[in-house]
Amino acid sequence: MADFLDKLRKTFKQADVLMQFIYINIGVFIFARLFLLVCTLFNLNSGELLGYLEMPSSFSLFIRRPWTIFTYMFLHYDLIHILFNMLWLYWFGRIFLSFFNGRQLGGLYVLGGIGGGLLYLLSFNLFPYFESFPRPSFMLGASASVLAIVVAPAIVAPNYSIRLFIFGNVKLKYIVLITILLDIYFLSSTPENAGGHIAHLGGALIGMLFSWRLSKGKDITLFINKGIDIFWNLFSKKPKMKVRFNNTKTKKEATSDTHTASTANDNLKEEELNRILDKLKKSGYESLSTEEKKNLFHASKSK
Repeated sequence: MADFLDKLRKTFKQADVLMQFIYINIGVFIFARLFLLVCTLFNLNSGELLGYLEMPSSFSLFIRRPWTIFTYMFLHYDLIHILFNMLWLYWFGRIFLSFFNGRQLGGLYVLGGIGGGLLYLLSFNLFPYFESFPRPSFMLGASASVLAIVVAPAIVAPNYSIRLFIFGNVKLKYIVLITILLDIYFLSSTPENAGGHIAHLGGALIGMLFSWRLSKGKDITLFINKGIDIFWNLFSKKPKMKVRFNNTKTKKEATSDTHTASTANDNLKEEELNRILDKLKKSGYESLSTEEKKNLFHASKSK
């Protein structure tokens, strides 16, 4: 058992941010299902206990359980629910990483979930439409977080094509548009999950805001990632000792080496950019590889 857990821990550490978030969701799902099984066997009220992890629609209850704004976005009970969310997260997370980095993906996942949770909370307490709903209602699932990750790349690369079974190549902007329109439609036609569709729209808005602000040079995920780093460091093992090596180079030599390396690196970047621009001119945007598109996008931001 210890070897199995150690292998899981190593697999998690070696994975990229996208897979780590998928692993966390799956791990929480397994824990929740085992917890539900135990509650069933001992005739315990599982709904009341797991309610401490779900996002409530009541302001007064949310104030007493503020952590639910984070825990709800990792919680699933139904197999189809988590399967659908994790497939979307994986597919569109890979597209997201073609234009942005892993830290931005992690930060946007959390920020999209917060946006969806807050819009859900506000809507249930502001709009008369929700007055007839059971009180308090609860929400769970990663859908709002996933929608933020789906929408963000569609803002910077709306014509990015995805090959879908039966439909063939479909542009990313149409997938996002149809998804948002379906949420708006189901918001009124399926009241039993109206809160979930509200949260989806909140996540989508956060995805749009992220890409728009990043185009202005402002990364709204930075403060979220600082919080994630603090939380992560609480559970990370600190090294017991540090080893220092004396650098025998003089300050002048070190400065010279750094300047030389920087110049060479700049020349390589310039050559690569010129090559990509030539390819773009001759064959068009779709001929570029994922890595070339990513390099072109980052180069355009640094100008």
